[in-house]
Amino acid sequence: MCNGPLFTKIVIFAVPLILSGILQLLFNAADIVVVGRFAGSESLAAVGSTSALINLLVNVFIGLSVGANVLVAQFYGAQKLRELEETVHTAMLLAACSGVFLIVVGVTLADPLLELMGTPDDVLPLSALYMKIFFVGMPATLVYNFGSAILRAVGDTRRPLYYLLTAGIVNVILNLFFVIGCSMGVAGVALATVISQCISAGLIVQCLIRTDAPYRLKLEQLRIVPSRAAMIAKIGLPAGFQGAIFSISNVLIQSSVNSFGSVAMAGNTASANIEGFVYTAMNAVYQTALSFSSQNYGARKFKRMTKILLYCLGLVTLVGLVMGGGAVLMGRQLLGIYSSDPEVIQFGMNRLKLICGPYFVCGLMDTMVGGLRGMGCSIVPMLVSLTGACAFRVVWIFTVFAMNRTLQTLYLSYIVSWTITFTAHVVCYVVIRRKLVRQVKKDI
Repeated sequence: MCNGPLFTKIVIFAVPLILSGILQLLFNAADIVVVGRFAGSESLAAVGSTSALINLLVNVFIGLSVGANVLVAQFYGAQKLRELEETVHTAMLLAACSGVFLIVVGVTLADPLLELMGTPDDVLPLSALYMKIFFVGMPATLVYNFGSAILRAVGDTRRPLYYLLTAGIVNVILNLFFVIGCSMGVAGVALATVISQCISAGLIVQCLIRTDAPYRLKLEQLRIVPSRAAMIAKIGLPAGFQGAIFSISNVLIQSSVNSFGSVAMAGNTASANIEGFVYTAMNAVYQTALSFSSQNYGARKFKRMTKILLYCLGLVTLVGLVMGGGAVLMGRQLLGIYSSDPEVIQFGMNRLKLICGPYFVCGLMDTMVGGLRGMGCSIVPMLVSLTGACAFRVVWIFTVFAMNRTLQTLYLSYIVSWTITFTAHVVCYVVIRRKLVRQVKKDI
C-alpha cells in the first residue's frame, strides 16, 4: 500500500471487498426473499422492520473494528511489530466480549424497543422472535468483523471473501430447509443466519491462528492491553457512535414508514435491501480509503494519501452511478424477487427512484470519512456526520415531513443530508491535513 502505482492496487483491494460486502448482504437478502416468497408479507415486514433497530444496537461495537483496522494498518505500515501483536489480541478478545454483551441487550430489549418504534401488532411478535434469535449470533458476527478488519489492514481482502462465500452458500441452503422443509418462518431464517455467521467467524479465526505473519493470533496470548484498547476506542467509538446515531435517525424514519401500514413496510424493506447492495459496494471504497490512508499515514507519506483519496472518490462515484442507475432501471424486476404483490412493488419503486439515482453522493460522503479516519481523526467526522446527516434528518421529520406526510418527502431527507455532509467533510479534510503536515515538519 505504501509503494508503487496506486490505482491498480486500489482496484485490486476494493473488488474483493465489494464482493465480500455483497455476500454479507446476501445473508439478509436470502432471509427476506425466502420469507417474502414462502411466508407472506407480514413475515417480510417483520424481518425488514428489525434492520434499523439491529444496526442501532450493533453499530457501536462494529465501529470498534474500524479502530482496530486503523491501528493495525498504522503499526504495520510503521513496522512496529510488538504494538501490532498487542492490538490484534486486544481486538479479538474485545470482539468476543462485546458479542456476549449484545446477546443480553438484544434479547432483553427486543420487545420494548420494537413497541417503541410503533411496529404494527400483526408484525410485532414475528419481529421480536427474529431479533432474539439473530442476537444469539452476535459473538460470531463481531469476531468475523474484527478478524476481517485485521486482514484488510494488512492488505488481504481475498480470504474474508472466500469465507463469506462458504458461509453464504450454507445460509441459503439452511434458509430453504428451515422455511420450506420445516415451516419455521422467520425463526428459520434467523437460525440459518446465526449458523452461517458462526462458520465465517470460525474460518477467519483459523486463518489468523495458522498464519506466520506478524499479525498471527495466539489464543494463549488473548488479553486486553489497556493502552491498545484505549487507542482502538479513541478511533473506533466515534465511528461506532456515529453509526448508532445514524441508526437513530433511521429508526425514526422506519417508525414514520410504519405509520403507512404493513404493505408500505414490505415495499420499503425490499427497496432498502436492494439499495443495500449499492451502499455496500460504495462502502468497500470507504474501507479501501481507510486502510490505504492508515498505512501511508503510519509511513508518513502524505502526498500519497491525497492521491489515494482522489482515486477513491472517483471510484466510488463510478460504482454509485453504475449500480444505483442499474437498480432504478431494473427496479420492478428486482423487487419482484422479493414479493409478487403489485402494491408492495409500487411502494418499493417509489423509494428506489428517489434514493438510488443520487446514491453516489452518499459514497462520496463516506469516502471522505475514510480519508479522515485514516489520519487517526475520528471525532471531527463523527460530529460533522451527526450534525449534517442525523440531526438534519430528525429536524426534517418533525418539520418538512410533518407538513407534508408522504413517503416521497420522507425519502428526500437522505439526499439533502448527504450533500450537506459531504461538503462539510471536504472542508474538514483540507484543514486537518494542512495542520498534520505542518506538525510533522515542525517535529522533524
